[in-house]
Formats: sequence, structure tokens, C-alpha cells
Amino acid sequence: MPDDLVLYDREGDIAWVTLNRPERLNAVNLEMRDRFWTVLTALRDDPTLRCVVVRGAGDRAFSAGADITEFGTAPSLMEARDARLNRDLWGVMSRLEVPLIAAIHGFAYGAGMEMSLYCDLRVATPESSFALPEVTLGYIPSAGGTQTAPRHLQRSDSLRMATSGAPISAAEAHEIGLVHALVERAALDSTVRGWAERIAATPPAAVRAVKRAVWDGMDRSLAEGLALERRLAARAAAS
Repeated sequence: MPDDLVLYDREGDIAWVTLNRPERLNAVNLEMRDRFWTVLTALRDDPTLRCVVVRGAGDRAFSAGADITEFGTAPSLMEARDARLNRDLWGVMSRLEVPLIAAIHGFAYGAGMEMSLYCDLRVATPESSFALPEVTLGYIPSAGGTQTAPRHLQRSDSLRMATSGAPISAAEAHEIGLVHALVERAALDSTVRGWAERIAATPPAAVRAVKRAVWDGMDRSLAEGLALERRLAARAAAS
């Protein structure tokens, strides 16, 4: 498995994970998917991390989504099933306790946009664009987009994007709450680094407890969510 398809760098308590297929707009092929899964599981098992930044290499894209040149050729049905069951990339990403920040420039389409929706914070550049174009190719978002988009956006905005496949601009993404901030390309890394350093400076047990309370509580009743919050608050205080 090529190690250079997803790069990993550590700066103190912060990890920088870079999708590294700029010649293919950082489109996710099977090898990149497996490499990303390996990196994410290492992040999951590292209790010293306090924040993770996910970004794309090159000047044109965060990620243009799944590499459609593999469709119909690779992986085989059995390989695809094995990848979903034993290397559940999106499941690992959704359950990471450490906060994730997506640093987005250029295209964030399909699985690229869906990947950003598993992150807790999203910072983008003015030229970025976002889309869930799978329906135009005859299938549906399969990296969690039909479930994660409505958890971040109004249902109507999620349906508009998923049923039309039409892209939206960075300005509209900011307006509807898909991204938290827009900054110029030259300031993207420094802005995200500042956010990451702020998170990393807070007590990690409390930060992880907050993330777990929000992500796990959103699918529960209010009473169940409050009970979860009390348990996590007690655990954070004890640590």
C-alpha cells in the first residue's frame, strides 16, 4: 500500500493528514481509502493527540470524491465488501474522539464533501465548491452523505444537493452552515492551525467528552441526551 497517498505529520499535539493525489484532484481510490483507514486507526489509538486537521494536496481540490475511473474495474464485489466490513473508513472517522478540522480548498465533491461532514469544524476558501453529484451518475451518496448532510444542514438544503447533484459556492456553503468560516487560500493553513492550537490548549478529556455528548446525543431523546451528558461530565471531572 503506497504510504504517500495520505500523508501524516505531527506538530506537537496536532496531527495534519493530507490527501495526496493532486494529479487526480485527491480523488479517493481503493489504495488511498485503505491508507486513510490505516492513518485514522492510528489516530484513534493515540491518546496523546488533541486535534486533527484533514486537508488536500495541490491547488485545485480538497477531494473530488471517489475515483470513478475504478468503477466497474476495481475493486471486485468481494474486495468492496471486505473494505466496508473490515476497513470501515467512515465508521472509524465518525467515532474518533479527537476533534477533526477540515481545511477545504477547491473541489469538495461526493466523498470529499462527505469526508468533511465527518469533521467537527470546516474552514474553506472563497473559490471552494461543494456537491453531492452521485445521483447524476445513477447512484446515491454512499459515504454517509444522505445521513450526515441533514445532521449539519436543513433537510431541504440536503435534499436539494443530493437530488440535483448541483454544486454550491463557498459563499452559499457558508450561508447555509456547511462551513464555519471562509478565508483566503494563503491564510487557510494558518487559520486552521490557530483553531487547532486553541482546541489543543484545552483539557483533552473535556473536549473529547463534549464531542461524544454531541455526536452520540443527537440521535437520542432529550432526556437520554441529558443523562449521557451527566455521565460524561462526571467522567471528565474525575479525569
